[in-house]
Parts: sequence; C-alpha cells; structure tokens
Amino acid sequence: MHISLIGLPGSGKSTIGRQLARLWKLRFVDTDHVIEQRLGCSIKDFFAAQGEAAFREVEAKVLVELLQEKTASVISTGGGAVLRPENRVALRALSTVFYLQSLPEDIARRLRTDTSRPLMQGEDPLKRLRDLLQVRGPLYLETAHYVVDAARQNTAQVSRKICMQAELAGLLSSPGCSEEVVD
Repeated sequence: MHISLIGLPGSGKSTIGRQLARLWKLRFVDTDHVIEQRLGCSIKDFFAAQGEAAFREVEAKVLVELLQEKTASVISTGGGAVLRPENRVALRALSTVFYLQSLPEDIARRLRTDTSRPLMQGEDPLKRLRDLLQVRGPLYLETAHYVVDAARQNTAQVSRKICMQAELAGLLSSPGCSEEVVD
C-alpha cells in the first residue's frame, strides 16, 4: 500500500510526506531525489541539457517502479508527474492519492528565493504558478482520491488532515494521528 502526494511545486509534498512516513512508520520516497540519483545530476541541470520531454520520460519510469514496489511507502511526486496519462492511471491504481491543493500566491511567497526548481525560474513565478495550476489543476483532481486544502496552513496542519482522512478511510491500521505533528 502506497500513499502518494501530488500538487504544485512547493505545495509541501516532501515535507508532509516525511512527517506522514514517520508517523505511520512507512518508508518515505521523494521521486525527485530518486530521479537525481539515477541521473547523476540535478533535475535543473538535466532539464537544461535534455529538456522537459526527456525528464518526463525518466520521471514516468521511476514513478512506475516505485509504485510497483512491495514495501509500503509515502511517495512525494514531482509537481508535473500528472501530466502523462499513464502516470495518472498508475498513481490512482497503485496508491491512495492525496492532492495538496495550495494557492499559487502562498507557494510563490514560500519559493521566492528557491533557485532549484526549473519551472519556477524567470521574472514572474506567480504567473508561472497560476499557469501551471490552470493546466495541472484538473489533472490533480482527476488523479486524487482525496483533495486536502493546504491553503494558508502549515505542514503540521495539513499532515493532521491527511492523517485523519486516512484513518477515517481505514487506510492504515494504526496511522499515528494522535502523535504530535510538528512543523
């Protein structure tokens, strides 16, 4: 059983994923880190050298491999993982998917000094996030089993929401929701 987190870049998928994995005593996997290990370079550098299409190909292979592993895990996906139809199908079929729905304004404020995200570079990151949401928002909704409102909330609050939803849905026998989640 896998729990997958999807959402815009900077919506908190990695931070929240680590918190949930710790609470549930599951393995945590960040697809971007696995991709970087496989490539031997940063996603930013690969993106610049090979382009987005080549990156999305690698991302799709890594995602399917992770979803097919037998060990239960919390998987943080890249923001664009839902762009490929086969990724959306695999995520939905092989994991329980939580969409961390965030406001572009909140994310832009948090990421204003982040230079590691290739899709966030440029003169107007807020416009870029709004454009991404327009394209990806419907895909996130199509893929998600659960939508979690992460707007203007800290990661501990969002983690608690996911934990409670997972407990209500019977996804985990002892989800650890009563433990303190710290931001």
